[in-house]
Amino acid sequence: MPIFPRKKESTPVTPGNVTEAAVLKALASVEDPDLHKDLVALGMIHDVEVDGGSVRFRVVLTTPACPVKEQLESECEQAVAALPGVDKVHVQMEANTARDGKLAGQALLPGVRNTIAVASGKGGVGKSTVAVNIAVALAVDGAAVGLLDADIYGPSIPILLGVHGQPEMSPDKKIVPIEAHGIRLMSIGFMLSDPDQAMVWRGPMVHSALRNFLEDVAWGELDYLVVDMPPGTGDAHLTLTQSIPLTGAVIVTTPQDVALSDARKGVTLFRKTSTPILGIVENMSYFIAPDTGKRYDIFRHGGGKAAAEELGVPFLSEIPIDLTICQGGDAGVPASSPESDSPQKSVLFDLAREIAKRISIQNLTQTETQTVIESN
Repeated sequence: MPIFPRKKESTPVTPGNVTEAAVLKALASVEDPDLHKDLVALGMIHDVEVDGGSVRFRVVLTTPACPVKEQLESECEQAVAALPGVDKVHVQMEANTARDGKLAGQALLPGVRNTIAVASGKGGVGKSTVAVNIAVALAVDGAAVGLLDADIYGPSIPILLGVHGQPEMSPDKKIVPIEAHGIRLMSIGFMLSDPDQAMVWRGPMVHSALRNFLEDVAWGELDYLVVDMPPGTGDAHLTLTQSIPLTGAVIVTTPQDVALSDARKGVTLFRKTSTPILGIVENMSYFIAPDTGKRYDIFRHGGGKAAAEELGVPFLSEIPIDLTICQGGDAGVPASSPESDSPQKSVLFDLAREIAKRISIQNLTQTETQTVIESN
């Protein structure tokens, strides 16, 4: 981390007057803009060390994908550098991802802190592409991420991430997820000898396969497990919502009326299973012609935001139609990966960070509520 020298004071100061209490008081002026509390009250400041005019401390955020990480780092440096006697400030930014309290102590995914379902009411809206790019963006930001392809009938994760082959077994007979682009992956597509083989399975077989992906896969310690749900509202959704607590659901839609109608059904399903709705994403929102820069609303525009307002859920993002996203999916190089030069990379990272932010706020609110209940 950079070391910021303090500007020379007109009045000399005596080194050694700086105290830990003074540093903490200065840092108490820095507020998390999303949680609306100062960093000291939130317990984010750790290991303050004062050595003459040099001050060191750690800031531990609630997610590696914090959208205001650079802002908080800068404000902390400035607040401490303004103290008389301070000439050097070293801030170490870290993260300890807030855990969904509903997942604590449950047996299926003991090492998973949060589960994110990415769903759509119908196929063809780019749900899997959005799920992949959310997962990769979170991993690039430093989170430990897993991606479960729950679309048994149409597994597309192996293609979108350019992964082939079958997973190995661990000594304790667990399936070891395949790793690619910094995330741990599991898909029924890895189990098929013929990738063109059709999955002609009845509901109980789908239920069994998904349970196996939860029980028999060595997911390990994860900040986020992103679940690419099958389109629609069927057996897979019920299996997952009944098997594990979901931290929240992201609904992907396109602007057309038919897609929006199905998105509303998806929101209704998750509400019936007590799954928080993190928000709606409008994919294929518009197209910018690369030769003229002119914008075209090919599938109309604004329906996702209107649906979010109607349903009382957050509107997360508008993702435009972009050739590089399509090409990246075909080549197994997601648009949010470091290898991609997609102009939409910033849009995808903003989406992932917004989701991480909402999960952190939700988890901390949940913890505060539980603390109040236990104290009464």
